[in-house]
Amino acid sequence: MIDANALVGTHDILFITLDTLRYDVACQALAEGRTPNLAALLPNGKWEERHSPGSFTYAAHQAFFAGFLPTPSAPGTHKRLFAAAFAGSETTGETTCVFETPDIVSGLTRRGYQTICIGGVGFFNQRTALGTVLPGLFAESYWSPAMGVTDLRSTEHQVRFACERLGKVSPSDRVFLFLNVSALHQPNCGYVLGAVQDTLQTQGAALAYVDSQLAPLFTAMQARGPSLTIICSDHGVAYGEEGFVGHRVGLPVVWTVPYAEFVLPGDARS
Repeated sequence: MIDANALVGTHDILFITLDTLRYDVACQALAEGRTPNLAALLPNGKWEERHSPGSFTYAAHQAFFAGFLPTPSAPGTHKRLFAAAFAGSETTGETTCVFETPDIVSGLTRRGYQTICIGGVGFFNQRTALGTVLPGLFAESYWSPAMGVTDLRSTEHQVRFACERLGKVSPSDRVFLFLNVSALHQPNCGYVLGAVQDTLQTQGAALAYVDSQLAPLFTAMQARGPSLTIICSDHGVAYGEEGFVGHRVGLPVVWTVPYAEFVLPGDARS
């Protein structure tokens, strides 16, 4: 288990949510060699199976930012990386970084972190009152249509902007960078030539595209030094299971998500 309590303050933090990615799609793409950049970083070379605290983006991220990341699928009491302090928590331990704030983003701000949100899906677009809630937790938040679900090059645009922003932060300052990847969310059929409907195959193709764009972000983070890194989905999606299409429903394919946490090492020059 990673000792987040020991790392906060000395390490940057990178948190990537692969919005709407199903666990089975992530595992199949990994097995087929379609996600080499992620494969090189995943502990033991595989995704961990976990359960999301929410069945759609807003609910899941509200829980994430309160310290409730996806829960390991095996039975037991699992200690968390982060927590907002409250009495009687059974999942807070010695390795948990606990904040006396209502959310971990403001808690990290108090610990001296520059908090940066790179938005993706609509809950991060800042175009409506609801779309300002999640990005409003951060000192800096950014979104444009080029980062959203309708742009087939959204991950490229998100990563380029994130790298540019990181380049303006002093290496001596700590950063909490959050990136919500939108490309996996519907519509993702554009990643398969001729497809007109989202399927397991089109989401797999979208994931292969996302993987192909992530390397510059990892390189930029490593140039700054080591970072505590979390990569996971916020929820899955149904593609016809039990007659359902979409998410915000109580199906295993929606609740079960891929998850990884690890320390991304700094390069030799950092």
